[in-house]
Amino acid sequence: MIVERGDPRGPQALALLTASHELMRTLFPPEDNYYLSIDALCENNVRFFIARDGQTLLGCGALKKTVGYGEIKSMFTSEAARGKGVASAILNRIEHEARALQLPALKLETGNLLEAAHRLYARHGFVRCSVFGDYEENNTSLFMKKQL
Repeated sequence: MIVERGDPRGPQALALLTASHELMRTLFPPEDNYYLSIDALCENNVRFFIARDGQTLLGCGALKKTVGYGEIKSMFTSEAARGKGVASAILNRIEHEARALQLPALKLETGNLLEAAHRLYARHGFVRCSVFGDYEENNTSLFMKKQL
């Protein structure tokens, strides 16, 4: 498996992101979905990563650089690749990039129903934290951070 920078507009990446967005829309109310648009994932302050096996995309994730920290966005693994270490590999790559950018911390917002994601982030040293950035408290979000 290779984890590298990718193009969110590529056909396979777009398919993964579309599947992720559709899943979030089925699980959470519209006002509690904070995923980035495809255009936002292409902005200069965002690093988008893909995990692939040969030419097949297995998953994706992004690092959004903000003042004082980096935010993890768009983490998603294809259904066929779940449980195979894809998300961990992407998360490691994002953390490596954040350290290279000398960011002091990583933060994220995830859905309260996404228990596999909670376990993944906890395994990687993330702990629950209070709301941050432009987010507002709601009943469906869980916020986490990791000092680097």
